[in-house]
Amino acid sequence: MSRRAKDDEAHSGDATGGIQSLDAALRVLMAMGRLDGPTTLTDLARECGMPVSKVHRYLASFQHAGLVRQTGRSGRYDLASGAIELGLSALNRHDFVNSTADDLAGLAADTGLTALLVVWGNAGPTVVRWERATAFVVTSLGLGTVMPLLSSASGRVFLAWLPDSVTAPLLKRELGRARARPELVADMEPTMKGARVLGERIRAAGHATVDGRFIPGLVAASAPILDWQGQAQAAVTLIGTDPADIAEGAAPVAALTAFCARHSVGAGQGR
Repeated sequence: MSRRAKDDEAHSGDATGGIQSLDAALRVLMAMGRLDGPTTLTDLARECGMPVSKVHRYLASFQHAGLVRQTGRSGRYDLASGAIELGLSALNRHDFVNSTADDLAGLAADTGLTALLVVWGNAGPTVVRWERATAFVVTSLGLGTVMPLLSSASGRVFLAWLPDSVTAPLLKRELGRARARPELVADMEPTMKGARVLGERIRAAGHATVDGRFIPGLVAASAPILDWQGQAQAAVTLIGTDPADIAEGAAPVAALTAFCARHSVGAGQGR
């Protein structure tokens, strides 16, 4: 193949108009972003499924652009200040609440369930958006409703994915009420330890569910919109009447968790 042909191949676009060589280079950069720290050239090439020589050329270009650096005597490669600045700029422009709210109607239509967008307000988990499903659900919930932390699916998401320092005041009050009426939280011990165990269980599942004890006749599932620190910026909640809709492996729950993953940044599960 002639040099001209090689250049044409390297810069030719695919069906979406992309440049193949640039797409490959960006794969290398994205792979570095997924790794926990500095990496060797060999390990990075293996991660990307590319020849070492090819990855080395891309890394040289990234170094010239200030996106990648070599660390210490080991010569390992890591992201540099240029990549950090680019990432911070993207994070500053990410509007978790509005972008999620814009797509909430689609989630309600896809699942056939009423969808809520809930954020952490001064009084706790607060409903800020409501999209009714085709099958009308009779409930007193509405915009501005403050949800319980322990006995609502939305509240449990914030219990699991917000720092203890944020939830502690409301948690202490609700634990006092739960000890007086343990039937409201029959699936947990109404103590601080019980709340921690509940949070761990919810994080492991990736979502929270409640049956009809909070609002008789209604069931709910909720999942977090996570920021780059793995903390809940919002919760998206589906409400229905059929317990099968919130069962493990149910299609609405799968749709909910996929929806929240798409609208999250750095969707780690830790606090």
